[in-house]
Amino acid sequence: MGFGDLKSHAGLKVLNDYLADKSYIEGYVPSQADVVVFEALSSPPSSDLFHALRWYNHIRSYEKEKSSLPGVKKPLGKYGPAEIEDTTAAESKAAAAAAAAEDDDDDIDLFGSDEEEEESEEAKRIKEERLAQYEAKKSKKPALIAKSSILLDVKPWDDETDMAKLEECVRSINLDGLVWGSSKLVPVGYGIKKLQIQCVVEDDKVGTDQLEELITGFEDFVQSMDVAAFNKI
Repeated sequence: MGFGDLKSHAGLKVLNDYLADKSYIEGYVPSQADVVVFEALSSPPSSDLFHALRWYNHIRSYEKEKSSLPGVKKPLGKYGPAEIEDTTAAESKAAAAAAAAEDDDDDIDLFGSDEEEEESEEAKRIKEERLAQYEAKKSKKPALIAKSSILLDVKPWDDETDMAKLEECVRSINLDGLVWGSSKLVPVGYGIKKLQIQCVVEDDKVGTDQLEELITGFEDFVQSMDVAAFNKI
């Protein structure tokens, strides 16, 4: 199994096809499997490999958190599409399994023994202990943080509003789980420009209603605020 050389177009094509119906390399959340494959790429996939590019941009957003993602890293060759097993070999394995099952049937003791019953109880106890250890270990893994990228339109009262001061007021809002990004002024007509500003928020900590209340609180500069775009990341 594997993707091959991920620095070649052929390898990236295999990765793109593999991700056509998948969000991640393994499972349903980002994991160390995604980190291993991501780090094997020398550059982002080209735009024609849109499944791979979509996955690449998503995993890149977890750059600061990649060490805390769940799972254990394996060699790159352990990830990717499985090779098709040879039919003859598969048939041989099936025949061997059938023969082994017949031998097991011949060895069945219909009456059993107390010793075998004790061994079964011991195996059950060990299995339960291992399950408990697994659940305890699983509960200690850090939970993934749900984030959203939001584009805000902040409108002034008129063309005489000091837009530099308006932006300064907006960026002065400091919340746990809020990171301000790039911004620009966009003409809306009659010499008036609105502030268009990007931010990333942690969904459990910051909401758009909260942002609107805080931003419109600068009533000397801000007339209104709208959400221009909202994307989960």
